Amino acid sequence: MTKANAFSRTADVSADASPDANPDQSDRQFWMSVLARAELSDLESYWQTFSPPPEYRHLRKPEIGMAMLRGRAGGTGSPFNLGEVTLTRCVVELDAGVQGFGYVTGRSRRHAELAALFDGLMQQHGDLHGPALIQPLHQQWLARREQVSRKAAATKVNFMTMVRGS
Repeated sequence: MTKANAFSRTADVSADASPDANPDQSDRQFWMSVLARAELSDLESYWQTFSPPPEYRHLRKPEIGMAMLRGRAGGTGSPFNLGEVTLTRCVVELDAGVQGFGYVTGRSRRHAELAALFDGLMQQHGDLHGPALIQPLHQQWLARREQVSRKAAATKVNFMTMVRGS
């Protein structure tokens, strides 16, 4: 990881969790990625279902910085700096002592805070929130991604069918 700005992280966009990874770690990576891609309104709606909401304190209030994204040529080649992205991060501690971390692209402090809160709750209660929160959010993201893919595919041009000159 490299430092460059207020906080900067180098993220390898082609890196996947290793097959030997701890199952708990890969589960957490999954739910953290789902929380980061979720719509803020969906997270807010779920947060409103808590009565009373869990007590927590900020270890690191939401802050905005930059992260350098890294890519690999062909997905397996030498790494290169793809570009920078705005990133917001937050760290909270629940009353039970569990720390939650939230990293989201963009400048939404509230999104990072809610991602951190749900990360902490998932660590603390796991399956209690997983089926009700993580799976629906993941399905919504898949549906949005499919819709964007279909829209892009509709504009595809097949140059092999075009006739060149006479």
